[in-house]
Amino acid sequence: MDDQQDALVEAAEDTVLEPLADFPSINLRSGVEPWDKRRAAGKTLRAEIPHAAHATLTVGADRPDPVSLIEAAQEGRQAHLIPLRVARMASSPFAFLRGAAQVMAWDLAEGPRTAIDVVMNGDAHISNFGLFGSPQGDVVLDLNDFDEVTVGPWEWDLKRLCASIEVAARDADIPPSERRDATLSAVAGYQLTMDDLAPRGSLDVWQRASRADDLVFAGVEIDERSQAVVSKAVEKARRKNNKSLLDRVGERRTDGGWRFREEPPILVRVDEATREAVTTGLESYAETLPRERRFMLSRYHVVDVAHRVVGVGSVGTRAYVALLCGNSDQDALFLQVKEAVRPAHAPYLRGMPQPYASHEGERVIYGQRLLQAVGDPLLGWTTIDGRPFYVRQMKNMKGEIPVSRMTGQSLQYFSHAYGALLAKAHARTGDAAAIAGYCGHEGNIDLREAIADWAAAYGDRNAEDYRAFQDAIAAGRLKAAEDPHL
Repeated sequence: MDDQQDALVEAAEDTVLEPLADFPSINLRSGVEPWDKRRAAGKTLRAEIPHAAHATLTVGADRPDPVSLIEAAQEGRQAHLIPLRVARMASSPFAFLRGAAQVMAWDLAEGPRTAIDVVMNGDAHISNFGLFGSPQGDVVLDLNDFDEVTVGPWEWDLKRLCASIEVAARDADIPPSERRDATLSAVAGYQLTMDDLAPRGSLDVWQRASRADDLVFAGVEIDERSQAVVSKAVEKARRKNNKSLLDRVGERRTDGGWRFREEPPILVRVDEATREAVTTGLESYAETLPRERRFMLSRYHVVDVAHRVVGVGSVGTRAYVALLCGNSDQDALFLQVKEAVRPAHAPYLRGMPQPYASHEGERVIYGQRLLQAVGDPLLGWTTIDGRPFYVRQMKNMKGEIPVSRMTGQSLQYFSHAYGALLAKAHARTGDAAAIAGYCGHEGNIDLREAIADWAAAYGDRNAEDYRAFQDAIAAGRLKAAEDPHL
């Protein structure tokens, strides 16, 4: 019987579509297996990894010291900014979770893994979803951070999302039952959306963007309070553009031109050598743009360059912002030039195929283009002083939904919505039919309950790791800046 089951699982794995390959050429003469057959194959894979297997958090005796994993991730970063990163991570258990992607990557690698891979975000916590502007001027809600993008199992992203909901809700003193409802809602959003996308055509899947003024997700309708939150966030996002940013971070030089207004240590102008290196890097970056975008960019010139500290996990990496002017000194364009480092999951996964794996900046941009339904038209990559960077617009109608501070129905709604958005992203490169088949509701324990159990257990694990992190600071092993809010 076991041999027969193994044969069925092996046949199912052969039926599932590969998430990503390097296609120097494509074959348009033969098709793929029908979606219903691939959904059946996904269901068969439950024989190998049943839903109940996802409920247990595996923590072996050989688990590395979490502080050591964090210290290793800080190698190569700018030493003078590491105390700020430590302070930001120490500000709360949720902030610690955000900065400790390497710790969760190790834990996920020790647990069960389905045979269905996708281009995964790698860091799909709730603060990595947000608003941004499309080239057509719409405001969309989607994933918006891709530093950790790679090829891996879809459930690792879903587990990080649910763990982040659990930990953020604990920080907000939300009762356990309400936290569990939120994680159940996130998995439901993922399941229902993947089931909806499974029979749809690939073109349909790729064109599905979630406009902030028309948020429709399978299985749930937006409530009045959540709609008010979205409307307020959209209104604020629309005010964030190159002109408003120029007014906020720019100042006039004595000759009448623009330069950055320094806000140490967050925003600091760079020396002339660094400015030249970044400008040269941007000229190389232009070659990674489509020709029509390159033509548009050629009408701008670099006016000033500054170093800008961003995020929690990214603190210490080299992150520049360039101010460019075009038709006049009011025609401003801000580009973020951010160092790309090895993704947290790299030790445990095969990663991106070549040539994307050979340049971390190209990996990030290629992954973002694959996962986002609507992308920044100025995405590209470059190399500066031998280090890989990626480039994107800064503050192009970007906005935040404050999910980490929500309670009640709004927390349930946005948890469901983010699970749905994650499913949409995965369906663009993964096998939606196979994932939908695996995510069915049969068996003694449903996938929703299993991952909710895992998220609760990881909340406990994160709390212990956070205490160990604080103890390392108190013992002088780690140095923390005095003000984490800088």
